[in-house]
Amino acid sequence: MSGRGVHLDPEQRRDWLRLIRAEHVGPRAFRSLINRFGGAAAALDALPALARRGGGLLAPRVPSIAEAEAEMAALARMGGRFIALGEPEYPALLRTIEDAPPLLALRGRSEVLAQPTVAIVGARNASGAGRMITARMARGLGLAGWAVASGLARGIDAAAHEASLATGTIAVIAGGHDRPYPRENEPLMARIAEEGAILSEMPMGWEPRARDFPRRNRLVSGLSLGVVVVEAAERSGSLITARLAAEQGREVLAVPGSPLDPRAGGTNALIRQGAALVTGAEDVLEALAALRDRPPVLDMEEDTPGMDAAEPSDDTRSRLMDLLGPSPLAVDDLVALSGARVSEVQILLLELELAGRLERHRDGSVSLLL
Repeated sequence: MSGRGVHLDPEQRRDWLRLIRAEHVGPRAFRSLINRFGGAAAALDALPALARRGGGLLAPRVPSIAEAEAEMAALARMGGRFIALGEPEYPALLRTIEDAPPLLALRGRSEVLAQPTVAIVGARNASGAGRMITARMARGLGLAGWAVASGLARGIDAAAHEASLATGTIAVIAGGHDRPYPRENEPLMARIAEEGAILSEMPMGWEPRARDFPRRNRLVSGLSLGVVVVEAAERSGSLITARLAAEQGREVLAVPGSPLDPRAGGTNALIRQGAALVTGAEDVLEALAALRDRPPVLDMEEDTPGMDAAEPSDDTRSRLMDLLGPSPLAVDDLVALSGARVSEVQILLLELELAGRLERHRDGSVSLLL
């Protein structure tokens, strides 16, 4: 699945939705399945057999056609629609991350997604000074033609969205579009739906849980050329966004603060670790100027075997299973230690994942769920 030149018809979009909502199918498994079977409909047909070969006792649950169509209709009633990886409206930078969502539920103006984007994130219990700095920075970036992305949380996120409504703001949410969080930002969310863009990869009706916020954060950073952190304690979720940004090859920038304010502990630590020190929009624009017109690297093809790839033999399966365990192991190491072909390893890992027996870690390593 190249992520370029995709144009889904309504039936294909529905099948993509059923596949990404299927049990044990995440963005990486989705890409492997599409690459291997050529389309979502064929991949859906193959799921039960793949899961059985991976040791699954039950086939992964797949939403029915009626359930998928109901979710699409519910989003449409809110004025939203699904955009697919590779379609013209899908954010170009986001396509380049390894676990880019195959489908994004969008409400608002898709043209905002085409603007060069910078993320601004920070403390929920932001100080007055932090909010003022954020608002001034977001307005300056907007006037320079940049969209501002954030996570619609209270504090710094809300200040960034408010200040960039008129010039382009993108809110990424951790739950379904019909489950806004926090509730106090519902009026702001409604305004963003009119003037900016709201994105979610989660199903309609999904109440965000603690583990969903880091997942959202990878999209905030993935959309953006750089991430600015304004006020963050040393164990703040904003630092997760900064780490993800660095892993994705994005620029990390931070606003310094008083060493007496615990809300500056994380930002000051980022600067000590090499993040660019910024105090206003001019600093951010200077730091990102060289990146703005650089075309994104869109070649996210995986070395995933096609339908005619040979299944691993019983001996190969046995060697691979002996090497796997609860401790994470890099896939390259698994290939080297087993002597198996890359395609054979990928097939087995896909089968284990669909059986619910494999965990993929952010660094690309894998482990068995015992």
